[in-house]
Amino acid sequence: MRKNKLLYILFALSLLSILGFSYVSDFSERSPIISCRQWGFYSSKGEKYYTHPEKIVLKPWLGPHNVYGMFKIPAGYRNDFFFTVTIDKTEIYCGVMKEAHTKFAEGVNAKPGYYLIKGLFNTRVAIGLILQGKGDQLKQPQNWKVGYINKE
Repeated sequence: MRKNKLLYILFALSLLSILGFSYVSDFSERSPIISCRQWGFYSSKGEKYYTHPEKIVLKPWLGPHNVYGMFKIPAGYRNDFFFTVTIDKTEIYCGVMKEAHTKFAEGVNAKPGYYLIKGLFNTRVAIGLILQGKGDQLKQPQNWKVGYINKE
């Protein structure tokens, strides 16, 4: 009788772990809270430039707004509302831009003629990527990109 109960418990635990694993692996296939909408990116008749972050902070365990990149944009240029993070060269996620309103923020100093902007990345999406073993890719500045155009 005890053997049967033990087998049922082990079977139930196995089933729960399989379901839990499939839920976590499905986590990455869900759309991020910030979707990459066309209106968030400028289209310009002139040339569009791109830059990567000077610094990336990846501390999602501290709560919201602790996964971000600090970007430098030249004065006289307007940045996109969104930035992109590309993982495995095919998965593209978007985050929102927030002006830093200072020449020095988060250990990054804007050179004369530049201003700083902070690109906030969704914490839940970052945790999902870390759980999938893609945290190293998330830390790579070349995977983060924001576009900017001349204000004129």
